[in-house]
Amino acid sequence: AKGISDKLIGIFFEDINYGADGGLYAELVQNRDFEYNQADRKNWTHSYAWTVSDGSDGVLEIDTVMPLHANNRHYAVLRGNAVKNNGYDGIPVKKGAKYRFSLYGRAPEGNVQLEVSLVGGNGLVVASEKIKVSSKNWKKVTATLMPSADADSAELFITPAAGRTLHVDMVSLFPHATFKGRENGLRADLAEILAGLKPKFVRFPGGCVAHGNGVDNIYDWKGSIGELYERKPLSNLWGYHQTRGLGYHEYFLFCEDLGAEPLPVLAAGVPCQNSSVPSAHSHNLVTTNGQQCGVPMEQMPQYIQDVLDLIEYANGDARTSRWGRVRAKAGHPEPFNMKYIGIGNEDLISPAFVERFTMICNAVSEKYPDIKIVGTSGPFYEGSDYTYGWQLADSMHIPLVDEHYYVAPGWMVNNQDFYDNYDRDKPHVYLGEYAAHLPGRQSNVETALTEALYLLSVERNADVVEMTSYAPLLAKEGHTQWRPDLIYFNNTKVKPTVDYYVQKLFGNNSGEVYIASKLSAGNLPATAMKRQGASVVFNKETDTYIVKIANLLPVATSLALDLGNIPVNLSEAEVTVLSGNPSDTGVSPQTKVVSIADGNVELLPYSFTVIRLKKLY
Repeated sequence: AKGISDKLIGIFFEDINYGADGGLYAELVQNRDFEYNQADRKNWTHSYAWTVSDGSDGVLEIDTVMPLHANNRHYAVLRGNAVKNNGYDGIPVKKGAKYRFSLYGRAPEGNVQLEVSLVGGNGLVVASEKIKVSSKNWKKVTATLMPSADADSAELFITPAAGRTLHVDMVSLFPHATFKGRENGLRADLAEILAGLKPKFVRFPGGCVAHGNGVDNIYDWKGSIGELYERKPLSNLWGYHQTRGLGYHEYFLFCEDLGAEPLPVLAAGVPCQNSSVPSAHSHNLVTTNGQQCGVPMEQMPQYIQDVLDLIEYANGDARTSRWGRVRAKAGHPEPFNMKYIGIGNEDLISPAFVERFTMICNAVSEKYPDIKIVGTSGPFYEGSDYTYGWQLADSMHIPLVDEHYYVAPGWMVNNQDFYDNYDRDKPHVYLGEYAAHLPGRQSNVETALTEALYLLSVERNADVVEMTSYAPLLAKEGHTQWRPDLIYFNNTKVKPTVDYYVQKLFGNNSGEVYIASKLSAGNLPATAMKRQGASVVFNKETDTYIVKIANLLPVATSLALDLGNIPVNLSEAEVTVLSGNPSDTGVSPQTKVVSIADGNVELLPYSFTVIRLKKLY
């Protein structure tokens, strides 16, 4: 037996495929800040998703004189005309549920009465309330809407009194029933299905989003905290808009609600190596894959300070530290106790990267020696970035290195020894992004079982592979930039893949001790033996031995289980099986309690079996 990582299965959240706005972030109004623009998408304007509802469906008037905040310059001008917002593919509401409506309004000519209503697709008004804007300066007004009927695709109407001028900004509609009931919170069904994975950590906010499409698009964490109207909107390099209502503070809260370690990832002073947009610093362009040389060196001291300030925001004392006080003001006086920080993501290991990465890591290690830094080794399991990234991390004694690879199922079948010979005295591994990819990018039993087989080998090496996370995590139907993804969803339904259930089985059946085992299969050829794998772990919290077995063969296998002198209750074994034809996409695990006192277990064709055995004393 050997000790293994207790943080092996986590999740990686990136705002790709409308994962945040229109997805996990529960805001129902699209373009609530009127800050959509052509930098987000070529045909988008500040009035996108809004129309004048006077029978003409005209374009909404937008102004910038005396804005609500310098980071939120654009607002709408209503001159007695009603406007409507169609949300993200419509606004889903439930009968009897409460919805929190708010806007910031200004009445330059005095009091303005307005009606706020939700109208279903059949033209039926399902909710309506009257509010008043009386201030000539920006002021927040609120109302609670309670629909009288379900509507999967409602529209939000704002109708001011005729002949009156009204300025509005930050128009918002939130369900009261968010995940854990948090205001400005998360869509409950999506967050709950993520919680079902029992992730031990959450990596955020990306991915490519973290280091952005060009130097000017690097994700700045400070622009994602504070009052919602203070936050800096950011173009998403995946081709849409980030309100950043789901910002760093909310990410930390989500980790806390999940009982998971936060793992924020910050750019190493350079943008994505596939950057394609012009930048204020484009004279420093490196021709290889478009990566820019990065943050100018004269700006690096402030950039490094921003990284250090993040650690203080997460962990600083609310009474004695500046950023600890900022966190407390946001409603969380207690520290978040962050232990990990990622520096860089899939970077080109260029001289510009090495110089900036070294500066950042040295500063973090000097001021916060207990923080575990996660380095990067490029986007592949081989090649120059992989080699040089590892060499750099090893030379600097970086605790973990982030590896990424998206591969064919056959690669995972044939590389189950990938981590067997890793040097245990060198940095540990964080397998931060991986998935099995078939032609056509389908998620099915074949991809899921292949990932299960590979994760068994990872679990065997969990003394050096400390963390893993499948990627990407979420994808909204009709707005998908990347496939496959772990969970698909629309406005009313959540659709986990078979791959999700493999992640859930590992996340819910983890352990802190790995027990060596041997799987023998008579006269099966070596090629067939590669398609079977097993792992045994012990979970100290539940006093349970957990046996996991993958069978990727097209035939059933009768398994004779020999546990030697391990004292367990074989008469009440909890057995969970995930199985189906390789092309099946809709299967889920089935669990039952059975006696296996004779030690025999039937492994179905194309199956993943988990056996939980309580320890006897």
